[in-house]
Amino acid sequence: MGSMKRYMQFVHPYKWDIIITFFIGVLKFLIPMATPFVIKIIIDDIIGNPQLSKSEQMHELFWCILIIAVIFFIVRPPIEYFRQYYAQRVSNKILYDIRTKLYKHLQKLGLKFYSNNRVGDVISRTINDVEQTKEFVMTGLMNIWIDMVTVVIAIIIMMMLDVKLTLITLIALPFYMISVKYFFTKLRSLTRERSKALAGVQSYLHERVQGMNIIKSFTLEKHEQEIFAKSNGNFLEKALNQTRWNAYTFAVVNTITGLAPVAVLAYAGYNVINGNLTVGTMAAFIGYIDMLYNPLRRLVNSSTTLTQSVASMDRMFDLFDEKYDISDAKEAKALPPVIGKVDFHHVTFRYDDKGPNVLTNIDFSIAPGQTTAFVGMSGGGKSTIISLIPRFYDVVAGQIKIDGHDVRDVTIQSLRSQIGIVQQENILFSDSVRENILMGNPDATEEDMIEAAKAANAHDFIMALPDGYDTAVGERGVKLSGGQKQRVAIARVFLKNPPILILDEATSALDLESEALIQESLERLAHNRTTLIVAHRLSTITHADQIFVINHGELKERGTHDELMQREDGIYHDLFNVQKLD
Repeated sequence: MGSMKRYMQFVHPYKWDIIITFFIGVLKFLIPMATPFVIKIIIDDIIGNPQLSKSEQMHELFWCILIIAVIFFIVRPPIEYFRQYYAQRVSNKILYDIRTKLYKHLQKLGLKFYSNNRVGDVISRTINDVEQTKEFVMTGLMNIWIDMVTVVIAIIIMMMLDVKLTLITLIALPFYMISVKYFFTKLRSLTRERSKALAGVQSYLHERVQGMNIIKSFTLEKHEQEIFAKSNGNFLEKALNQTRWNAYTFAVVNTITGLAPVAVLAYAGYNVINGNLTVGTMAAFIGYIDMLYNPLRRLVNSSTTLTQSVASMDRMFDLFDEKYDISDAKEAKALPPVIGKVDFHHVTFRYDDKGPNVLTNIDFSIAPGQTTAFVGMSGGGKSTIISLIPRFYDVVAGQIKIDGHDVRDVTIQSLRSQIGIVQQENILFSDSVRENILMGNPDATEEDMIEAAKAANAHDFIMALPDGYDTAVGERGVKLSGGQKQRVAIARVFLKNPPILILDEATSALDLESEALIQESLERLAHNRTTLIVAHRLSTITHADQIFVINHGELKERGTHDELMQREDGIYHDLFNVQKLD
């Protein structure tokens, strides 16, 4: 299905709004079309009429001017207002619907998509490209059709005045149509290249602004400026290519449409001199030439805008067409309230279809309420294991079950709503502390929210902030320390109150004082829950009911801390002693 045809799905609910706007627009353009005809009447029937006295001529002229003044200064302004208002209103409503649906689509896309696509490019398509498609509504569905109706009405009026002169006026029309078709075939591809290059600049800026502390700490300003200059230069090149082709189009089209006035002046002037045409008719024709060819020139401009809009549509629908790698099965049912039993049955996983296995034949069981730790060297597959439980990714082989339910057989929402996750780097949004905690349960009461903060050892530091719970934390929580961010993240998990808890190296990047506070709140959070811990510091998980040692994607050892320490040749024994020595 073509982009324009697909776009009409968003337009269809507003078809009557567009039809009303169209008729208002036609009325707006019809009003000026009376002017050349009035000029003809004034020249031929009033000024050039020898049968009228001066006073009669002044009287007739007065009434003509009065009627024109009423039309232009009383009738036309509200028509102009409603034309602009309704056109902008309907187009902005359509854009609202598109962005709403696109954001919903983005939330359904799996983490694999976000790991393979630059954030800036996704933002560019959602904001810039969607905004650019507005011109399809304003121009393609309104202005072009209004201009075409204007052209038809102008031709009909001109035919009524003089058929031969009208045919001479239309002499340039075939050349105009051929040139438009020729130039705009290539313009669409050039416009798409320009949009892609602009998205590249935005992606680069988005990444660098987020990582400005890295650029400054390594004094990379000059180096980064050179890289940005290349990206920006690429956009400039694509923009100039499009601009150059656009300029060719306007130069050729304006030259072609300039033929008609010259031909009309020559033919009409000849006939006026020979007495075959009145001066008023000639003046009216010159006025109608502008009204005929100005819309045609606007159509060229509209075609340029429309080409840009369609190119943006293509990019927008490319994003819409991204497939969901994680979605609910057709027969998926809601996961009942869980007790917390977690089973991995011979699970194998790889991130790419043709890539190597990240996990191979992982098999274990976790009883309800147990605390289980996953340890091992970095890159061994620990974080991958816990990301499979809430179905951030799907297994290649084997099964993951919660209370006996395969996670692929239940709805994603019901699964994830019963799992709480605290990560090493928790993202806070640039809202208030209150809003960030309430993400755990948006319907929670103020009292519940404060209790969750107290349980996470966060209430005291929050109350010391300038505006307490209403303090804005800045983008990604930049105004808070690492330990403070972590406690806010723990507070929202307390508020969620899930039966299954996942801690992914939640204390590994903190100082000792923060770690002690957070370790205390985590132990409180883990009480009476099935808890899975990915740990770097083995001293923090010695209390675990069972410990799994993951090495190169395989489960190599399992047992309690004491059991594993008894294996003097074991991986865990060596890791623990090395860390203890450190």
